Amino acid sequence: MKIVVTSVMVDDQDKALAFYRDVLGFELKHDIPMGQFRWLTLTSTGDPDGVELLLEPDAHPAAKPFKSAIKQDGIPYTSFGVDDVHAEYQRLLAAGVHFTQPPTAMGPVTTAVFDDTCGNLIQIAQKN
Repeated sequence: MKIVVTSVMVDDQDKALAFYRDVLGFELKHDIPMGQFRWLTLTSTGDPDGVELLLEPDAHPAAKPFKSAIKQDGIPYTSFGVDDVHAEYQRLLAAGVHFTQPPTAMGPVTTAVFDDTCGNLIQIAQKN
């Protein structure tokens, strides 16, 4: 068994696509109409057959309260690995990304946390 799709719940798929593709740099894999929403997935740059990130609408009644509660508590919804967290932090700051936590050493990793503009905090992490 292996992970092939993981998701992040977003409040607006178009806004999420613009952020995750154009700001973070993920590559579009699928954009398939599914009624009111889309099956909208991205992959890591240079890894088109890797794990897909589904930009999943937060339309379920439980989604918004869940997202709000974990964001209010400062908990990242998910984490992405980076080779150099300090360089990625600077790149994203220059792109206008709002960070809630600058790069911080935490034992075997250094992490930073930003707002994805779609209702989530996202962590980037570098193994030390």
